[in-house]
Amino acid sequence: MTNQTNAPPAVDYAPLELQGELIAMQKLTIEDLLTIGQSQVPENQQELHLELLEKNQNHQLSESDRLLLRSLRVSADYLMLKKAYAYALLQWKGYSFQILSN
Repeated sequence: MTNQTNAPPAVDYAPLELQGELIAMQKLTIEDLLTIGQSQVPENQQELHLELLEKNQNHQLSESDRLLLRSLRVSADYLMLKKAYAYALLQWKGYSFQILSN
């Protein structure tokens, strides 16, 4: 691993409500960042999201379903942003990624 020689990746592209959490991630350990980078949306949330998307496609969503679908989408989007930022921070901290070959 190499030493940090520049500023951490910027967070201004992220939604305002997520920027504080991303900034706090700058102090996490390599292990914590790897855990975030490998995290996934829980399976039950994935299944519910798919069910609601299907209902939406069939024009069968209630207003509460529509709000839940939006919430699940935002939650998944935020997780993807945190994962991407975790990997950007790992690279910034000099973490060496092994390239997988077939």
